[in-house]
Formats: sequence, structure tokens, C-alpha cells
Amino acid sequence: MVTVGRQYADYIVTEYGIAKLMNKNLRERANELISVAHPNFRAELRKEAQRLFWP
Repeated sequence: MVTVGRQYADYIVTEYGIAKLMNKNLRERANELISVAHPNFRAELRKEAQRLFWP
């Protein structure tokens, strides 16, 4: 396991894909991370992201 501050993470790799985070704002980063999350959790994550980032 590797831990770095979110501002230093350019790529996140999971078994579901690669999220490219460089030069993206928080909304875009959230969408990228949701796209590589386990499919069973994506709907819940999108709902929570909308609550947090889209007033």
C-alpha cells in the first residue's frame, strides 16, 4: 500500500481501470475515481458526489 497526498496522485490504478487525475478539479477527480470503483458501489458514489460537489 502506498499513501500520498491527493495533490500528488496523477494516476490511480485498480482492477477496473485507470483514473487520470492530473490537472483536474475536485468534481472531475471524483468522476474519474468513481469510474474505477467496483461497479456495485458506483451508483452510491455518484449520488454522494453530486450531493457534495453539485449544490
